Amino acid sequence: MGPRFDIGRIDDVIHGRLRLGVMAYLANAEVADFNELKSVLEVTQGNLSVQLRKLEEAGYVTIEKGFLGRKPRTQVRITPEGRKAFAAYLDALSQVIGQNPAA
Repeated sequence: MGPRFDIGRIDDVIHGRLRLGVMAYLANAEVADFNELKSVLEVTQGNLSVQLRKLEEAGYVTIEKGFLGRKPRTQVRITPEGRKAFAAYLDALSQVIGQNPAA
């Protein structure tokens, strides 16, 4: 028998659909403008803000507010901790899926 079927290793902070989308996008892009994420993920500004705050509180992203010329700009960047957490999340998920008898 292989390793124990353990869904407890799946990070609930990342596992939410929208937060997973943010992390997957940032894992490739490293940094993205708020409006870019809003467009790519097709979500409202309010919903994205709430989900980004959860990722920021976990230390997985940083949110940098500034200006580009006179226009306000918010950038979201994956942190080294976020990158590690995302890799661990993917590993845990693949182990659970790999042990699924229905697969």
